[in-house]
Amino acid sequence: MNVPADLLLLSKDIPIAKFINGVVEPILPERLPFFLQRTSNTEAWLLSRAIDSHRPNSRLLKKALRLAKKDDLFTVLSVNAATITDNYWVKPLHDATTYADVRFNFNLFDQLALSGDVDSFNQLPSRTPELTNIGSYEKCWRLIGGKWWMLKAGKPEELFSELLICRIAKLLGFPVAEYEQEGEYIKSRDFTDHGKWDFEPAAGIIGEEINYIQIYELFNQFGAQTGDDYIQMCYLDALVMNMDRHEYNFGLLRNSDTGEVLRMAPFFDHNIALVSRGYSKASSFENDLLINDFTALSRYAKRPLKIPLMTKGELIKQVTEIPWHIPVTDTVPDPLQFTVEYLLKRQEHIAKLNSDVLSFQ
Repeated sequence: MNVPADLLLLSKDIPIAKFINGVVEPILPERLPFFLQRTSNTEAWLLSRAIDSHRPNSRLLKKALRLAKKDDLFTVLSVNAATITDNYWVKPLHDATTYADVRFNFNLFDQLALSGDVDSFNQLPSRTPELTNIGSYEKCWRLIGGKWWMLKAGKPEELFSELLICRIAKLLGFPVAEYEQEGEYIKSRDFTDHGKWDFEPAAGIIGEEINYIQIYELFNQFGAQTGDDYIQMCYLDALVMNMDRHEYNFGLLRNSDTGEVLRMAPFFDHNIALVSRGYSKASSFENDLLINDFTALSRYAKRPLKIPLMTKGELIKQVTEIPWHIPVTDTVPDPLQFTVEYLLKRQEHIAKLNSDVLSFQ
C-alpha cells in the first residue's frame, strides 16, 4: 500500500509540507505533526488516522458511504485525512480545496457508526468524521449544543469504570476529559474544542516506547509541568489498574497556529480499567506491574508532587452516583463495596511505597 499521489499537507489553510513520492518535503518544519518530524513516514501517519477496520460498524459505514475501496489509506484520503481533534489535512498538489470545504460541521452517520443504525442506509453519502475516528470500540462524533462529543458503547462494567475514573481524577485535581452519561452510552467532550488546539498523540513523540522513565524524559523536554502531568497520569493508571494505556490514548496539546506545545492533553480512555474486566482476585499488590512501574518512575523523577488521598466517604459517594450497575457474583455480593475497598487498598499500597518521594495528603 502506497500513498497514491503527491499531496500537500496543510494546517487549516497554511501549507506546511509536501508529500512527494511518499517523502516529506517540509515547508514549515516546526508546524509538522511530531510523528512526521520523528519518522518522515507519510503512509504510516495517514494510516494512523483511519477508522479501525475491525469494528463491525466501520464496515457498514464504508458500505453506506459507497466507498469504492475499503482499505485504510483510501478511507482516510476520502475525507482528506481531516479529523475533529486537529487541523491537519491533505489534498492533491495544486488542488483548490480549502479548509472550509473539508472541516466537519455536521455528521449524518453518527448513529450508524455507534450502533449500526439501519436507517442510515437511506441517506445519501456525505463527509463524516467517523472515517477518521480511531479506536477499537464502537463510537461516534455527535454535535450537541454546538460542541463535538464522542459517544462510546460498552458493557456496564466498562462504562461504570470510565465514568468513575473521570470523577476520581477530578477529586485528585488531575487534568481529565469530561465524561457524562448519554442514555445507554458514555460521552466525552472534544477537549480540543473543535481544533482550537491540536491533539498530538504520544506516538509522535515516543513511538512504541513503553518504559515509563523513557517516556517521562521525552515529555519532560516540553517543560516540567508536562513531565509532572505525565507522572500524575501514571499514578492514576496505577491507582485504577488501567491496563490499556498506549501511544494513541494520551499526548500533548499544541498551538494550532504555531505548533508550540502548550501542555499535556487531559487524561482520557479508561474503559479497560478498574472492574471493566471483572473483579481482581489478587490478595497482594507486591508484584503489581502498574504500581511497580509507577514507583520506579516516581523514584527516578524525584518530583515533590502533592497527591490527595481519597477518603472512604468520598469514594462511596462517587460509586453510588454512577448510573450503571455492575454485576453481583458469588465472590463479590456487593460490587460497590468491593470497588471502594479495592481503590483504598491500591491507594494505601502506592502511598506506602512512595511516601518518601511524593507528598500524600
